[in-house]
Amino acid sequence: MARFPHIKFEVNWRPFQLNPNNPKEGANKMEEVKKKYGEAAAARMLPRITQVFQDLGIPFKYGGNTCNTFDSHRLAAWALTQGRDKQDALMEELFKKYFCEEQSLSREEVLLEAVGKAGLDKEEAGKVIADENAFKDDVNEQKKKFGRGVSGVPFFVFNGLEGVSGAQPPEVLAQIFEELEQHDN
Repeated sequence: MARFPHIKFEVNWRPFQLNPNNPKEGANKMEEVKKKYGEAAAARMLPRITQVFQDLGIPFKYGGNTCNTFDSHRLAAWALTQGRDKQDALMEELFKKYFCEEQSLSREEVLLEAVGKAGLDKEEAGKVIADENAFKDDVNEQKKKFGRGVSGVPFFVFNGLEGVSGAQPPEVLAQIFEELEQHDN
């Protein structure tokens, strides 16, 4: 995005659960990846992902558990009511917790710590977590509206026209930005 300062970017976070049937306590991340992709593919994939993160200066780790992330999606919906910048900050903190600190996004104390670091009100967030119906309809509506055809994360949609699934090298995204720029001119 920094290579395209003349383009106005707007990020809209949409809920998508990779494993919506996971219990709150979750399952070992590495075992889940091996089950989904096979041991050989996991052995090839994880070093590549780790290197991409490392090249960006992000200390990626793949320990810990996958989990049911519905509460984190409800918190993200709530955070948007506090402002897009607050939601962005919360998402950054949640990603750090999960990808760098090997924390479970189903644990209330992990979620509230992320809320605090994002500059949001922890007491209000605690009320959202405690009320299982808070923002539930919002999240389910968005999942239904935007989740069709999505099978992995991240999933990018550009100008409502083009979707790209999975982690992409910067060159792929830059090419898409250039094509969209030409299309708009």
